[in-house]
Amino acid sequence: MGLILIVAGGLLAHFTQTAGGIRIEDVRFKGAKGNTMSALLYIPPNATPQIPAPGILAVHGYINSRETQDGFAIEFARRGYVVLALDQTGHGYSDPPSFANGFGGPDGLAYLRSLQFVDKENIGLEGHSMGGWTVLAAAAAMPNDYKSMVLEGSSTGKPFAAEGTVSWPRNTALVFAQYEEFPDLMWSVQLARDVTKSPKLWALFGTQGAVEPGKVYGDPADGTARVLYTPALTHPAEHISHEAIGYSLDWFAKTLKGGTPRPVDDQIWFRKEIGTLIALVGFIALVIGTFDGLLEARMFSRLRLPAVADGTMPPHQAASGRRWTTAFILSAFIPALTYYPAFALGGTFVTPSAFLPQGITNQILVWAIINGLITLALMRFAPKRTSRTGLVGQSVVIALASVAVGYAALWLADLAFKIDFRFWIVALKLMSAKQFLIFLIYLIPFTAFFVVALHVLHRNFSTMDAPRGALYLTNILALTFGFIVLLVLQYGTLWLTGKLFNPVPDPGFVPLSTIVAIQFVPLLAIVAVIATFTWRRTGSSLPGALIAGLFVTWYIVAGTATQVAF
Repeated sequence: MGLILIVAGGLLAHFTQTAGGIRIEDVRFKGAKGNTMSALLYIPPNATPQIPAPGILAVHGYINSRETQDGFAIEFARRGYVVLALDQTGHGYSDPPSFANGFGGPDGLAYLRSLQFVDKENIGLEGHSMGGWTVLAAAAAMPNDYKSMVLEGSSTGKPFAAEGTVSWPRNTALVFAQYEEFPDLMWSVQLARDVTKSPKLWALFGTQGAVEPGKVYGDPADGTARVLYTPALTHPAEHISHEAIGYSLDWFAKTLKGGTPRPVDDQIWFRKEIGTLIALVGFIALVIGTFDGLLEARMFSRLRLPAVADGTMPPHQAASGRRWTTAFILSAFIPALTYYPAFALGGTFVTPSAFLPQGITNQILVWAIINGLITLALMRFAPKRTSRTGLVGQSVVIALASVAVGYAALWLADLAFKIDFRFWIVALKLMSAKQFLIFLIYLIPFTAFFVVALHVLHRNFSTMDAPRGALYLTNILALTFGFIVLLVLQYGTLWLTGKLFNPVPDPGFVPLSTIVAIQFVPLLAIVAVIATFTWRRTGSSLPGALIAGLFVTWYIVAGTATQVAF
């Protein structure tokens, strides 16, 4: 079933992103300083050396990768634009460190302009969040080598770009959502809906008062055109929004020549998101199915539980009554309550280094260590049960084999369909050689966390007599419910007041950490499913914990930024 889902989802994604004869190439090229840059190149059939097509450099935001911009890239390519969807430096498969060399923007623009089938007089720049600063770096380095740009949830000026003026950057559309998490960092306003009153924005638009959304200021002919769009979205929702993508399509249709006209609402990119989501579900099913199949092999006979109870599984009981309620509350809410403090500690004291080169990964690691220690301290209050012994070697082998099969499936999907397994900001990617070495650094501590956490989870909640559906739901909620509540409270506050609850002076820490927390919900839900399935088949928490350690470490390392040259 897992393979069927991967193939079905892969085909849907492939036919969506190549609709109309679009070709996609996975390219590597050298930057000005000899660094390797990575990108996906979308080539529409109308682009030839004889009749060059307009080009667009499209760039993702912080701790994302080139595929995050696939909605934009697909729709740009369908309209006849050559699209270079770039991995920023230190992201995806571009060499670290992140933030270096103008985030890779100048190198990306130079490469796009070097292509014979690109019309060098009609080049657009599009970037989301830090991707906006990436294309602004390109515009600053090569001010005459592009014609227009779209900034999605980004800004000119501090902290990472040159100040905007009425003449720079050229022909700029700004999409800044009403529920942006970063209004202070981006435009020095407390509420995103007040961006129209930002003096920084006035300087860009050449006004002395509030900017009117939807109104075009300046003149496209001389490069001074400006327009502001304010959709009712959040920051991460801007790159999975028909409305936000539509604004960029409209702007480039007005400011670039040579594209293929299509209505703004003619968008098919979401089919690709559905396809890669189906493939992601298929990956989970494949890993579980592989584990289940391997259990039937003779070498794993000691690991599996017999179909009929014969005493192999030691007597056990889970928490009940008030003890169950207490265990559930602690399991669900301690991880969420320690989340921001742990991230603050990690960001302050475990900064990226040659030994721990990824900043966000370090923050997650500190969170895992803190929660692992708390779980160890509380373990003695969990119901006592005798563990099965002599399973370590078989558990290690079967976990490695199960995850290896899943990795091979992703490699084949990338080879056949040019996809990873993802939905929105939840993405499972292949690792580069450098990322694999980084993976080895973080693997042991993350795996140790899951060994402890899942052992206590099963002692509190898992019994063989429990109804299957109820057990899966209990374990999923025990791992995710605290984060669900955290996100509901934060985004409820954002919706009601216009800003996240942020008691710290740093305007970026809470917003970024909150966006990262969104991924904890599906990721921990997947861990709970794997852990529950493997426990029901083996009576041991160890195989599931080892699979979780491998999977989660892979997911984090491949999907975030590397801040140190490695």
